[in-house]
Amino acid sequence: MELEKTVAELARRVEVLEAEAEIRRVQARYMFLCDTPCPEFGVRDDDHRIDLIMRLYTDDAVWEGVGEYYDGQFGRAEGAAAIRAHFEAFWGQKRDPALLLNAHYLTSEQIRVDGAEATGQWIHVQPWLFSDGKALLRSSRLNNAFRKEGGTWKITRTRTENVFIAPLAADWVSDHPTASVLMRP
Repeated sequence: MELEKTVAELARRVEVLEAEAEIRRVQARYMFLCDTPCPEFGVRDDDHRIDLIMRLYTDDAVWEGVGEYYDGQFGRAEGAAAIRAHFEAFWGQKRDPALLLNAHYLTSEQIRVDGAEATGQWIHVQPWLFSDGKALLRSSRLNNAFRKEGGTWKITRTRTENVFIAPLAADWVSDHPTASVLMRP
């Protein structure tokens, strides 16, 4: 009887660890797909990038910016169609100045799994570089939720709040790629 309890407890703990690892991969892939230039091999264009991002979300997901800075900038998108429209507004319109570099760095991770649902918190930092030489460093807190559907963990909520935005000197970076080849076979 004691052995059965031990095995059951170990199985539960392994399930939690596997869930945390998969959630970590989902969140990191989302950030990876949001990077500019996009480092994932085979991403043809921004429409394809959006398709890949949307595969990470449930149909009933929510994407929202909260707090005194992000509430007005990002608002709230409920459901897959609204979230897709949010991304299309960002990538679907060519802007001047063009975004040349945007990389997401995740830290301060906390993942809590409860059966087929989970939450995760991170702080992320991302430098931005534009074609006119302007640059900034942005940091946000993320409070996201996940659900296991059909054996796959997906995002049910992306919730982001500004920590800070700081201008960077125009010469803060000397070299950067126009395209990523890291993941090319």
